[in-house]
Amino acid sequence: MRYRVMLPLLILTLMLGACAGPETLERRAGYTVDHSQVAPSHNSRVRHLVLHYTDGDEAEALATLTGPRVSSHYVLPRGPRGRVYQLVDESRRAWHAGASRWKGGSDLNATSIGIEIINAGPDHRAAEIERLLATDRAGAIAWAPYPEEQLSTLIALSRDIIDRHGIEATNVVAHSDIAPTRKIDPGPAFPWRRLHEAGIGPWPEPSAVARWRTRFAGESPSLTRLQEALAAWGYGLAITGEADPPTRAVLRAFQMRFRPADYRGLPDAETAAILWALLERYRPEAMPGR
Repeated sequence: MRYRVMLPLLILTLMLGACAGPETLERRAGYTVDHSQVAPSHNSRVRHLVLHYTDGDEAEALATLTGPRVSSHYVLPRGPRGRVYQLVDESRRAWHAGASRWKGGSDLNATSIGIEIINAGPDHRAAEIERLLATDRAGAIAWAPYPEEQLSTLIALSRDIIDRHGIEATNVVAHSDIAPTRKIDPGPAFPWRRLHEAGIGPWPEPSAVARWRTRFAGESPSLTRLQEALAAWGYGLAITGEADPPTRAVLRAFQMRFRPADYRGLPDAETAAILWALLERYRPEAMPGR
C-alpha cells in the first residue's frame, strides 16, 4: 500500500524535473542548481540607504574604495550626468558604515547600501574641523557644493534602490546620523530637502515646525526629553540629562541635516520644534512627553 502512494509522488517529481528547461539550470563545480522552483517567502536584506561624501577627488576615492579596508556599493562622480560606479553587488556587504547605530540596530553594513558622493567636503583638514566645531565657529568652514547634474543622478539612483528594497523614509540616513561622534558627511551643504521633494528621505512639515516652535517658545523641552526624542528618532544616544560630547555630536548631526544654517550642536527651541515635527509626522508612537 505504501508503495502505491509513493509511486505517483515519484512520477510527479520526475515530471517536474523533466520540465526544468536548460535556462533554469545552473552548473557549478560538482553540482547543478535547478532554479525552476521559486519560494515567495522572502524579502530584501536591505533596510537602510546611507549617503556619504568622499572628502576628496574621484581618483583618490576610487583608489581607497577599491582597496583592502573600505568599500561602497556605489560611487557617484561629479559628471557626466547619469554615470555611476558600482563597486560592490547589492547582495553583498560593503564596508562603508563602520561602527554604526540607528533605531536600536547596529552594524549597518549588514543591512544597508552605501553611496559615496564625490565631494571635497570642508575646506579645512580634519584636525582643524574638529577645533573649529568644538569652539562653535561653524561659520568659519566653507563646504563644497553638490552640482545639479550630480544631484539628478543621485536622485535617480536612490529612488531605484529605495523602490527595489522597500526602504522606509526614516531609514535614508547620513553617515553622520549613524556614526555622529566619528563622521560629519555628507555635511551641511547636502540638500536633504531637495531629496525629500523627489521622494527620498524625511522632512518636517513647515506648519508643524511653526506650531511646535510656538509651543516651545516659553519653555523648551528639558535636555533629558530632548535626548529621549533624539533617541526615538533613531540616534544611538544614552539618556544622561547632560550636554555631554555624544549629545553635542548627535545634535550637530541632526542640525546639519535639518537646520544647516546653525549646526553648533547646541540645544534650542527651533531644533526641538523640528525634531518633534519629524516625530509627529513619521514616528508618532515614539514621541516622548515634555
